[in-house]
Amino acid sequence: MLGRRRRSPARSPTPLPCSVADAAPLLGRRRVALLVGEKYSLLVPREVLLGNGRSDRLVRDIDAPRDLPASRPRRLVDAGIQTRRAYREHPQRFDHRPAHAGTEPKGVLMTLMAWGDRHPRADDDRPLMIEHLRGDELVAGVTCAAGGDELRHEDLTAHPQAPDWTVSGPTAA
Repeated sequence: MLGRRRRSPARSPTPLPCSVADAAPLLGRRRVALLVGEKYSLLVPREVLLGNGRSDRLVRDIDAPRDLPASRPRRLVDAGIQTRRAYREHPQRFDHRPAHAGTEPKGVLMTLMAWGDRHPRADDDRPLMIEHLRGDELVAGVTCAAGGDELRHEDLTAHPQAPDWTVSGPTAA
């Protein structure tokens, strides 16, 4: 079979809708991808959620380039994910805080953090632990809304809600 190319499946004229990609319909998919697809996309919101929204703290805590605090949070403010307020007038400096939309991904961030604590780490040293108001450690997880059962991959079934789509791709037109 040398010299024969394998045919790739026909592409759908419209992609399967995705709640992540379509999370900000006013921004469009490309802008959403730019917001969540950058190297510091999870680190900046994490730091802002922890109360470290000043540029100098972002640069120090996540080892960010000096121009990042000027560009990245501005895009998050424009998208309604963060707010900013001046804490110094001369020279002008801003503190970034999560807007309502910026507090919602905390479960996602905590779940990713818990995964990182369990798998890629070679040691048992955890760099950060999040506590509840009473001082109890929070454990991130995804549960069934009806029964409260913890998520297990083998128990999941996908049901595409978009017309003309199945879990294996678009249906023939």
